Amino acid sequence: MNIVHLTPGAGGMYCGNCLRDNALVAALCRAGHDACLLPLYLPPLLDEPDQSGNQPIFYGGIGVYLQQIIPWTRFLPRWMHRLLASRNVLDKIGDRAAKTQPAEVGALTVSMLAGENGRQRRELDELCRWLKTEQKPEIVCFSDALLLGMHRKVKAETGAKTVCILSGEDGFLDEIKEPFRTECWNLVRERIIEVDLLIAPSRFFADYMAARLQLPPERIHVLYNGINLDGYDVPATSVGEAALGFFARLSRAKGFDLVVEVFILLRQRGTLPNLKLKIGGGCTRWNEPLLAELRAKLDAAGFSADVSFHPNPSRQEKIALLQSMSVCAIPARGNTPSALTVLESWAAGVPVVVPNSAAFPELLEHGGGLLHEPENAESLADAIETLLLDESRRRTASQSGRAAVRERFNADVMATEFVRLLHEHGS
Repeated sequence: MNIVHLTPGAGGMYCGNCLRDNALVAALCRAGHDACLLPLYLPPLLDEPDQSGNQPIFYGGIGVYLQQIIPWTRFLPRWMHRLLASRNVLDKIGDRAAKTQPAEVGALTVSMLAGENGRQRRELDELCRWLKTEQKPEIVCFSDALLLGMHRKVKAETGAKTVCILSGEDGFLDEIKEPFRTECWNLVRERIIEVDLLIAPSRFFADYMAARLQLPPERIHVLYNGINLDGYDVPATSVGEAALGFFARLSRAKGFDLVVEVFILLRQRGTLPNLKLKIGGGCTRWNEPLLAELRAKLDAAGFSADVSFHPNPSRQEKIALLQSMSVCAIPARGNTPSALTVLESWAAGVPVVVPNSAAFPELLEHGGGLLHEPENAESLADAIETLLLDESRRRTASQSGRAAVRERFNADVMATEFVRLLHEHGS
């Protein structure tokens, strides 16, 4: 089966969807399919072999922005257009582009979702020309619903069956300022009914987005995320002293501030006097103010010597960091559709503590850890304390998580289920 997977690169920032898409394409190729990862906007930042290879980048971030604000740039010579979309140029702006906030790009998002009627028509024409002449896909998969402005023309010109994975678009769309927010939601609702197969990474998010998009719940099928397990079979070193971990983007949305607050609370309780805190995950320049604020808070509490920071680790460093944790706390806020960090922690043999909200309870039906009341530091501290003070319970949770990833939440299972859904509902 010839599959093209369109994924928006996040430049100088790690992106869970990019990691998922890359793992899915790699697993599809291992299964014998002709699968291609095609990046949009910016090159993806990955901690495993990049499946996009030497593919061109379409909708290059610079060209998309210029065509929105300077109309005549839509008619630049082709050589200049290609230069602006080259990986070398886009790599240099990646970290700066990652600072873009939804509130700043309302008009641009409307234009992108308008597709053939938007200001980026030239980008869409280039994409369709390449798909028809170079790849000739049977299936085109859109990494999220924010890409659906491309869908109508891509489907018409390639004749391919189409898939869209719903992956947390609501958070981005809801932060856009009015009147653009309403217009964006309406455009997504208009375009999404034309897609052959809709997928979400949890039953929670499938039902939630069905309501937001005014679709029947049975229209959206569940495909759980899976991760690449390469490297996780290396034996973990002994953790030694109890270590609370956090691994996610260093932001309030992921609960970074709450983990620091809870660590201080646990140390002040005195039940875990030697507890360490290990912080890792994606960090760009716009995360640095929060990082500085929380470092100062730890200094003021007198616990900074017991905290280590590991921003933007390599894959090997990430796995070693996770394996050195006793428990990983992931108190993410909002309508989290899934969480790769839960799966990565389980793969490393680490139980998790997560909110009793969004997709987290659904994930914990399959693996090891405890739930806490959302946004409640005392409840989170209690759950962490329970696991750290009960070694038997922690070991059982660790084994349960490992089994869940190896049996269900890995990239090869995800690819197998993806193909099954295609045969049953897409093609």
